Amino acid sequence: MTQHASLSPERWSAFSRGQQILMIGNEMNRASRLLRLGDHKSLLLAYERVLRLVDLTVAVNTGYGLRRELLRWRDLIAEMYILPGLPEPERHAVAFRSLLQLTPESARQIPYVLPAA
Repeated sequence: MTQHASLSPERWSAFSRGQQILMIGNEMNRASRLLRLGDHKSLLLAYERVLRLVDLTVAVNTGYGLRRELLRWRDLIAEMYILPGLPEPERHAVAFRSLLQLTPESARQIPYVLPAA
């Protein structure tokens, strides 16, 4: 994985929690497109980027609540990452929605990136 590899915790911590979640969401949005296209190889790379950004977010945020929820959410993505084929689109969408609901700033983006539930 080369993208985000040089992103330091110091640089990442300069972003607000909402911005961090939105940037993880941006990678999830890319993954949504790749899932629709059936591009398994690129989808795996997108999930790797998501996992990297989640790990950075957990590392720089000391608040127990957010860290706990992000680590639980990370398990969802890790599980989809190791699936032998493409995950179900609904499963991906539920995980994406759950991520965006973690901060008020990111939750406001739900109507623009996810279809109505």
